[in-house]
Amino acid sequence: MKLLLVEDEKRMGQALVELLGLEKYDVDWYTDGLEGYYAIESDIYDIVVLDVMLPNKSGFDIALEARKKGIKTPILMLTARSDIDDKVNGLDCGADDYLTKPFVPKELLARLRALTRRQYEVDEGKLVFGDITLETATMNLVQNGTGASVRLSDKEYRVLEVLISNKNQILTREQLAVKIWGYENEAEYNNVEVYMTFVRKKLNFIGAKTAIKAVRGVGYELRYEDV
Repeated sequence: MKLLLVEDEKRMGQALVELLGLEKYDVDWYTDGLEGYYAIESDIYDIVVLDVMLPNKSGFDIALEARKKGIKTPILMLTARSDIDDKVNGLDCGADDYLTKPFVPKELLARLRALTRRQYEVDEGKLVFGDITLETATMNLVQNGTGASVRLSDKEYRVLEVLISNKNQILTREQLAVKIWGYENEAEYNNVEVYMTFVRKKLNFIGAKTAIKAVRGVGYELRYEDV
């Protein structure tokens, strides 16, 4: 899952990157508010952790302007402020949840899980779509009816995670490339097609009716065809 962290406090940011990495989040970290805004504006992230007090652009302004642009990515806002008016302001600006520093890491992770549940079905470390289950801890792909399973590579797992989190949407090759490899990576778009082939083979191997469909001239989407 691709996560955007915008936090200017270096020690806090480093600790969060380490914590979130252990939980298998793919984290991009920015310390500047304006850079963070440009990152959220790209709309490639599954979830955002956003500090309020930032140089060049506040978290309130980032959230407000992102929502005005129609970006619906869940936002968890962090701040040292505990005043109720600040919390209300953050939520009114478009944040989905609000956590006051200092906080317990377990609470942060629980709140992130709660926010991602609003995007797609997740149950005890499992992502479910159609007749398949993606196990987040083991990276196993399971056919729900028969129990047949196969282990995925990191990138194969990420392909399915992105498709499930964007169910009922067609994603272009460019969107998939950025979500999976990121802006800084030099991976070419044909890598997307290669990994689509790999994942399709594993879906076929376990006998899944869920399939990756190519939409000519547009991109790919995940479909469940119970026929």
